[in-house]
Amino acid sequence: MAFELPGITVASIQSAVLAATSNLLAQIITAYRHDTPLIIDWVPVFQFTLFNFLNTHPNVLWQEFLESTWPAYHASPTPEAVATASKGDDKALERSAREGRLVEPKLNISNTLIKTLLDQTVSAAFNTIVFSFFMHSANQAMARPLGTPLSTPDQSVNFLLAKGSIDYSKVDWASVQAKSYAEFWPLVYAGWKLWPFVSLVNFAFVKTVTGRNLVGSLAGVGWNIYLSLFGGQ
Repeated sequence: MAFELPGITVASIQSAVLAATSNLLAQIITAYRHDTPLIIDWVPVFQFTLFNFLNTHPNVLWQEFLESTWPAYHASPTPEAVATASKGDDKALERSAREGRLVEPKLNISNTLIKTLLDQTVSAAFNTIVFSFFMHSANQAMARPLGTPLSTPDQSVNFLLAKGSIDYSKVDWASVQAKSYAEFWPLVYAGWKLWPFVSLVNFAFVKTVTGRNLVGSLAGVGWNIYLSLFGGQ
């Protein structure tokens, strides 16, 4: 039997790879905008990759909870079954049932709207505050300030591989909390320009949780570029 990774692990790896890609693209955009040489800093790439890998797990579980509580589709009689029933043709109805033509999945609009609302309030608040706390604390825990100019990419690689490169005893949690709270609403408002549309498309047209995560991760490439640029300001 071939070894197969759990779906939640595959989703996490996909999100991590796309997050790394988006941060690299953000660094390219920043270098272009400022007309400076492109020197890849692997520290923020590492941070974005790690955050998205870890944060995908609770988000997949959240999507599974939403779908199990408010299913996207419910069984509805097919037009053929309705027409047959109106004629009182019991034999035709039995034949339709045997052939699987009696009912069809139909989008549950109220459930879709409920899930979208919860996704854009509860989930948006959770993801925003977790992202801010993670990134600000990670930045402080890194011995080398992310703003330090690099002359070669291997400087950031050597830093990441060095012993003690991440030290959370250096973190000033009061300042992390203050920064996270200060940027909470700007990030939420910015997210509402993209994610409600993504949620509606996902809940209405994508039938599996893993598929929805992939669509979300693809949309997240653009969002993570924004977050990378936002965090670099």
